Amino acid sequence: MASMTIRNIDDRLKQRLRIRAATHGRSMEDEARDILKMALAQQETSAENLAATIRARLQPLGGVELELPTREPIREALDFSAS
Repeated sequence: MASMTIRNIDDRLKQRLRIRAATHGRSMEDEARDILKMALAQQETSAENLAATIRARLQPLGGVELELPTREPIREALDFSAS
């Protein structure tokens, strides 16, 4: 098995890990190993089109009809050559 060292852990984070490990009756190393295992076991979402993902999440809630403003002709460019 491989081993790993994690440096520069925030003191507060280390304290929380210590308390969590004690709550579960195991060492900090065992607790960290279990946290990593659980986090990496979750199903990773595949990279999809962002618009399609948003649409799929919001579709069950119903749609929204937005009124589009009318388009106006393009204005003429300003003339900055006169001093």
